[in-house]
Amino acid sequence: MLNLSMFISYLLIDSPATWHTDNKYLLIILLFNLLWLLSTNLTNVYERVLNKDSIITYRHFLKAYLLFIFLLSFFIIVIGIQSYLVTREYLLYSVVLFGFLVGVWKLVFLAIRKSNRNLLMDSRAIVIVGSGRIAMDIFQYFENHKHSGYKVIGFFDDKASRVAEIGSYLGSVSDVINFTLSNNVHEIFCALPTSQSKQIEELMLEADKHLIRFKIIPEYIKSKKLMQVENYDHIPVISVRPEPLENMLNRSIKRMFDIVFSLFVIVFVTSWLLPVIAIIIKLQSAGPVFFTQIRSGKDNVPFKCYKLRSMQVNADSDSKQATRSDSRITPIGAFIRKTSLDEFPQFFNVLIGNMSVVGPRPHMVSHTERYSQVIDQFMVRHFLKPGITGWAQINGFRGETKTTEDMLQRVEADVWYLENWSFLLDLKIIFLTFWNVIKGEENAF
Repeated sequence: MLNLSMFISYLLIDSPATWHTDNKYLLIILLFNLLWLLSTNLTNVYERVLNKDSIITYRHFLKAYLLFIFLLSFFIIVIGIQSYLVTREYLLYSVVLFGFLVGVWKLVFLAIRKSNRNLLMDSRAIVIVGSGRIAMDIFQYFENHKHSGYKVIGFFDDKASRVAEIGSYLGSVSDVINFTLSNNVHEIFCALPTSQSKQIEELMLEADKHLIRFKIIPEYIKSKKLMQVENYDHIPVISVRPEPLENMLNRSIKRMFDIVFSLFVIVFVTSWLLPVIAIIIKLQSAGPVFFTQIRSGKDNVPFKCYKLRSMQVNADSDSKQATRSDSRITPIGAFIRKTSLDEFPQFFNVLIGNMSVVGPRPHMVSHTERYSQVIDQFMVRHFLKPGITGWAQINGFRGETKTTEDMLQRVEADVWYLENWSFLLDLKIIFLTFWNVIKGEENAF
């Protein structure tokens, strides 16, 4: 793609008939290729490409592309463009075209990978040592996630009866090393209990001697949450979950985007749209244009959440959710709720800083008090600023929550977002939110 973009740029800039005899581009071609190889190695673009999540795939590509542009600009500035005997126009065409071609190819590649995942799989043969609950959990994970890149050959344990029903018992713990050496096994996953720490250490040392990768699964895994290991000197500490937004750089990126995006919407959309809707609201029903409600924010700190009033003024607004065919909803209210225009004043909340464009939807204080008593992870969502839209909303968990199960699904989606945040994920959620508004949503009422 890189060299194709340079060739196409040449055809656009110079005479196509002389491209094979023109040597002045050789230096810049060599520089482009070397800098791209350097950029991709530093950002792990081509590491396990068949198994990486699509968001991570694009994130690594963007990092490599931006680093490539930075390095190229540095060399051009230091050495001078005349040293390469090419024009700025040619460089610009090549870089932009390269970014476009690779961006499109990544989409094609991900589509091919999704349709032929088992065929393309870069799988590694592994064995599991131990047959307790943790061993069974990791085995089940690999069985359910064929795209993970691992193929479980079987189990080793001193108690064969534990894995008899699976039919994958390969021998006792002492047989592991010999088996892996003779059967081309790449890695050993050790799920033995800590009470067998001496046996674990001996096995680890033997694996190191024979260049077999050895991985230990912690015995204490009581939940299904993602966990993150941090090292304090030689002491590994397991965090209950990864939180990308605990990183100051990530928080700064998200906040800068919130400011720029909210200002854009306020200046170019809200400035003319709100007065029009406000007039219609006043004509259709008595009461204020804006509906202000105290909702639960980051760290469960209450804040004033702004919306366009979509209902008749009523005494149940702070306790009763809107339902389908709710008699309180005005005609214009039905329209702005369906199109989510009633949420536009919340861009002022975003600009102020008590909301974000993307995040868990803020709930009424009464709902927070109620559901925090019956859903274990409910309060975890308050580690983040609430958002105008979120991962739960684009996955169908918006609107009325009739049952505790409905709220549980929303909370699970919010916690997943907390653990998997990325700037590209935010952009994806924003795009899908607009797309859902255009095509219409069943739960938007």
